Amino acid sequence: MNTFRKFGALLAGLLLATGGALAQTYPAKPVNLMVPYPAGGPSDAIARIFTVPLGKELGQQVVVENLGGVAGALAAQKVLAAPADGYYLFQGSPNEVILSPLANAAVKLKAEDFRLVHPVAESVMVFVARKELPANSVDELIALARKSGDKPLTYGSVGIGSLYHLILENVQQVAGIKLTHAPYKGNAPLLQDIGGGQVDFAVLVYSAGMGALAEQGRLKVIGQLGAQRSELLKNVPAASEGKELKNFSYKIWSGIMVPRNTPESVVQRLHKAIGETLKDTSVRTQLEAQAAQVSPPLSLAESAKFFEAETARYRSIAKSINLQPQ
Repeated sequence: MNTFRKFGALLAGLLLATGGALAQTYPAKPVNLMVPYPAGGPSDAIARIFTVPLGKELGQQVVVENLGGVAGALAAQKVLAAPADGYYLFQGSPNEVILSPLANAAVKLKAEDFRLVHPVAESVMVFVARKELPANSVDELIALARKSGDKPLTYGSVGIGSLYHLILENVQQVAGIKLTHAPYKGNAPLLQDIGGGQVDFAVLVYSAGMGALAEQGRLKVIGQLGAQRSELLKNVPAASEGKELKNFSYKIWSGIMVPRNTPESVVQRLHKAIGETLKDTSVRTQLEAQAAQVSPPLSLAESAKFFEAETARYRSIAKSINLQPQ
């Protein structure tokens, strides 16, 4: 029995030593940050704001990798297929890890497969329309949709089951209108088609690129989805200011995630590095230029509670619109 106890104590000591060594040596090579959409969109912009300062905190280069498709789930699945050693991080949001499994039968991952290390940014979502669309507010958009009859207005999203898709399904429920959905692989190609007049409108994350297209008169931003106007976009009214969507409020966040079975010491090292990166004034300034804000600091336990609450919230929304995996 004594021999068994000694062996157990030795084994526990070895495991602790190994964990400590792992924390001290990680990262020993460049770290990949997987962005689940093509280059040029707001997710990509946020990732590239973080890579250099996060790399400095980690002492290794952080390299962005873009992979669009299946509402972001393709990239999420690639991260889960890689070794859970902290060298493949995922920049995730409710879109890819919570909603895509609810909408697409081919997506086998679930939110519980990931661990949220820390949210990093909160973004403003807006209604954006093609320049010729005869609607300059959300109420006017809904009125136009009611008049469209046999030719429903078209709206784009980054895929079936994405948050943007769910929001506009919810709008149809609340307002009693009918719309036609056009799924895309990412924000950037969708924004391009709205600018080109191929799609009537969309709900998207506001970005500097979108603002530039609006200033050039190639599209128009007609409303935002927060409970009130964002400090970063004061000239655009909130949808809740109108008559049609009085209690309508959404915002989107993105965070750095790892597979659930990533070693605790690695997660702690990442959490500390991300926390320091979020204090960087240049990160804050660059995010604000994208109409995004730095997420408030959270402990690992608080990040876990936040992720669980968001998972429950969006699963509830999906159930309310009877979203079925296809």
